[in-house]
Amino acid sequence: MHGPELLLLLLGALLVTAVARRLNWSAPLVLVGVGLAVSFLPGLPEFALEPELILVLVLPPLLYSAALDSSYHNFKANLRPIGLLAVGLVLATTVAVGLVAHAVLPGLSVPAALVLGAVVAPPDAVAAVAIGRRLNLPRRTMTLLTGESLINDATALTAYKVAVAATLGATASWGGSAWTFAVAAGGGALVGLVVGVAVQAIRLRLGDGVLESALGLLVPFGAYLLAEEFGASGVLAVVVAGLYIGHNSPRTSYYTRLQDTAVWRAVDVLLESFVFALIGLQLKTTAHAVQITSGLVWAALAVLAATIAVRFLWMYPAAYLPRLLFKRIREREPSPGWRGTTVISWAGMRGVVSLAAASALPLDLPGRDVIVFCAFVVTVGTLLLQGLTLPWVIRKLGFRGDEERTDALAEAQVQHAAAQAAVQRLDSLVEEGDGTPEHIVERLRIIAEHRGNAAWERLGRQERESPAAAYRRLRRTMLEAERAVFVEARDEGRIDDEVLVRVLRELDLEEAALSRE
Repeated sequence: MHGPELLLLLLGALLVTAVARRLNWSAPLVLVGVGLAVSFLPGLPEFALEPELILVLVLPPLLYSAALDSSYHNFKANLRPIGLLAVGLVLATTVAVGLVAHAVLPGLSVPAALVLGAVVAPPDAVAAVAIGRRLNLPRRTMTLLTGESLINDATALTAYKVAVAATLGATASWGGSAWTFAVAAGGGALVGLVVGVAVQAIRLRLGDGVLESALGLLVPFGAYLLAEEFGASGVLAVVVAGLYIGHNSPRTSYYTRLQDTAVWRAVDVLLESFVFALIGLQLKTTAHAVQITSGLVWAALAVLAATIAVRFLWMYPAAYLPRLLFKRIREREPSPGWRGTTVISWAGMRGVVSLAAASALPLDLPGRDVIVFCAFVVTVGTLLLQGLTLPWVIRKLGFRGDEERTDALAEAQVQHAAAQAAVQRLDSLVEEGDGTPEHIVERLRIIAEHRGNAAWERLGRQERESPAAAYRRLRRTMLEAERAVFVEARDEGRIDDEVLVRVLRELDLEEAALSRE
């Protein structure tokens, strides 16, 4: 893919994303659909998927950004079910889909069929998480989907390497394969932890928000490449580094946190738009690479059905059998509920990792073109079939999260204690005689009381505008008036642009604090 083509793809993908977000549609699904529709337009350049671009330059930052936003405590609390999804289900899918592929495609050897199974094994939760957030799925369900997507790529890519080696004639035993996986997982986690600790220590000592964010941009690529250099899982290294740095972000400056949030949200939108548009655009390339027959199409649809079915066949036993067999699990973990299990079972959309892994197969691998075609059918099929119907499934089951009021109550209690601590600190400074004027002290007390009361007011009746909401509304209006005066002064030459930028940042930070509520 050349520079002009890449720029064209990025601009087009962002335009489609902007329209989808404006209409409140699922941007990933719209991008795939548009990509499929335009892939055969005459004169359109062929957008070949380059595996190195995806696996080295796109996947690490997407995983790192998701890990930064993930809760370490929720991840740790749900490590067992996440492991069953990200490791157990991926390996089960590899074997089950491989056996089905070998049965419906007799020309595909068992090792090559297992390669196909490993290629389509890892779901991509980007579309599912976007839908879940919009429809307010319970937090535990979101944690399981996100946690699965963070780890399953490492499992699938390791199984993929073993299966490819076996297909090309290398001998591989079960013990050797297990050792390869253990080294990849353990080494990746260790490298990620070392990178995370080192980067966090450096960021705390830099004292410069711009440099801290710039260093953060290098973390996913550095962790990935370093782990791969040692023969470990670069994916796991990126995830562990992201979890560690995200968990310790409260120790950094407010400037770094605000800037990191803005930077990574922009990176996410750009990369996600790029990869989902690229998925749709692969139709032309895939169709030209293989002789498509009705038998091949039916076989690919059978592989698609097996990929969807094995997730259901795994989910229900994995959700309930451990609870029946082990009392400790029943005591420590909430019941999954059949609605949540069904939603997670249906949220198995595949993504660009599957296509990248298929495209990265050696050219002399037996059955390569068939594997690439089946991977494309599974990826697009799950995205469109499951992605388009997942909102309907969630609404039909009435599966919603109920954490909003619980969170608001907990926040109100802690915010009240925080406001009291702030006032006590203020009073102790005043008693020491620091010379602060009384009207300043009183103003600070009012601000602390306002923050302490605002969370309680959100728990109250909503028929009328609360005092805190009225304060925010009026203060935003005042900020807009202040901005207008400064912009007018800049336009008339009474102040310099540097003055305007400094003042606007102060006003923007205050409005950001108001908008949080």
